[in-house]
Amino acid sequence: MSIQLHLLGVGILGLAALSPSSPATQERPKPPHIVIIVADDLGWNDVSFHGSDQIPTPNIDALAYSGVILNQHYGEALCSPSRGALLTGKYPIHTGLQHNLIMEPEPWGLPLSEIIMPQYFKKLGYKTHAIGKWHLGFYKKNYTPTFRGFDTHFGFWNGFQDYYTHHVQASFAPYEGYDLRRNMEVVRMVGNHSTTLFTDEAQRLIERHDKSKPFFLYLSHAAVHSGNYENPLQAPQEYIARFKHIKDPNRRIYAAMVSHLDDSVGRVIEALKENDMLQDSIVVLLSDNGAPSTGLHVNHGNNWPLKGEKGTPWEGALRTIACVWSPYIMKPHRVSTDLVYIGDWLPTLYSAAGGDVSQLGEIDGVDLWNCIRRGAPCSRKHVLQNIDDITGYEALRLGAFKYVSGTTLLGYLDKWDPQPDYSQQTTATSYNATRILKSPISQALLEENFSLPSWQEVSDLRQAATVRCSPNDVIKSTPCRPRKEPCLFDISADPCERFNLYRRNEFREIIDDIEKMLATYRRSAVRPGNKPLDPKANPALHNNTWTNWADFFVDPSKVEQPRNFFRGR
Repeated sequence: MSIQLHLLGVGILGLAALSPSSPATQERPKPPHIVIIVADDLGWNDVSFHGSDQIPTPNIDALAYSGVILNQHYGEALCSPSRGALLTGKYPIHTGLQHNLIMEPEPWGLPLSEIIMPQYFKKLGYKTHAIGKWHLGFYKKNYTPTFRGFDTHFGFWNGFQDYYTHHVQASFAPYEGYDLRRNMEVVRMVGNHSTTLFTDEAQRLIERHDKSKPFFLYLSHAAVHSGNYENPLQAPQEYIARFKHIKDPNRRIYAAMVSHLDDSVGRVIEALKENDMLQDSIVVLLSDNGAPSTGLHVNHGNNWPLKGEKGTPWEGALRTIACVWSPYIMKPHRVSTDLVYIGDWLPTLYSAAGGDVSQLGEIDGVDLWNCIRRGAPCSRKHVLQNIDDITGYEALRLGAFKYVSGTTLLGYLDKWDPQPDYSQQTTATSYNATRILKSPISQALLEENFSLPSWQEVSDLRQAATVRCSPNDVIKSTPCRPRKEPCLFDISADPCERFNLYRRNEFREIIDDIEKMLATYRRSAVRPGNKPLDPKANPALHNNTWTNWADFFVDPSKVEQPRNFFRGR
């Protein structure tokens, strides 16, 4: 679909030009404010800067086009591993998070021996705040956010929740309870949508921040993860009304959830501008993993044209939406194809804040600040995507090549999502560069005299950020059957993982190198931290609230062991 290039006049583009007096040319007098916005289960094809014509995301697009789009950014396949990697700078095999995730009644969490991002930033004088989803353990209070370096936390401890009641139904046990807190105190806000609540809190924190101190915000949205099983997709009615053209009612509500999230991003940037903080900020936006369009916790997101869904070793699960904006980026308005791993943000942002990266100890993350800021070559050459010997798979990206051996759920999710139907689009819902350049984020950047892309740059950047698959006859190869033997893909030529090169002799050397690397990583791995569910976690024993149950006495006579329970769909 062609881009509609209509705006009020070319004068606005003149205002967008970066002048010599722009903040981007000034030396940074103090550590920057840092805002990390994490979307949950957002599909690759569910933002319009990746080429989607179905769900307009004008604020997210404006942020991406005005900064750097990270088109080969890798997270982990599931929520807890991604968040653990983000906050520790370590691969899950080095923190015990490599298998599955932390289920609601399981008595474990990210090990307390791990020093995490806010603890490091507090040493640099930052005020540190967490909003939204935690999902790194809460069975004891020492595992919760305000005991791990955050000055404040407003949000929930589990991996998802009902957006209005804030109740959480356990995935594999007949337990349900309330989960919304300010720090350690339960707060009752039934009837208020989670995305709105978390955005309001971000705006409040920004407005009240003492600008003499650097500000660190970890805004970890529930959106667009599904909610509880009887009502998994929820958005305010005014957002749902925007997408009447989408025939599938589930996809329609999902699109509304994405649009609500997009407006949230706009409000955060506007708040930074209103409090005179934008000129000193670094803003990172990413998704933890790809979307689950089928299976458990399905949200009807779309990873097209990438293969696989959340929870798998394929690009659709691991290659995530990501961009970074800052006035300190000297080469904005570009699409980076350098390898970036979610664990790189700890050393990268610590370096940007003036910290000594060597103080972070033995981590797997790489400092990419110069790469991002100046457009210099990035130093990351490979990404361990995971080794899970319980499930029975391993995956590693080395240069252009990706190796996968084994898979998850017997290969049930090893598929390609269909491209969404754009046939019912209208002028109001079609992709439109005018909407991008008139979005709240674009207007906020213009008012601060920051650089916006031109119309042509918007078109070119979108084209560059759109992944396309090769025709089926480009490369002759054998099919990929990862449960029988490993598979190898050239991701630079075949981002959709359609052409298995494992049997071709000319790739034997790269295969040997990857297998040696995997063997080395396996020797350094720690044991997975997963634990059997603890029936003492049942919210019915704690005033129908999910709590740090191991810190309290529970009468054994009231504890019942659940049997043969699966809350499926």
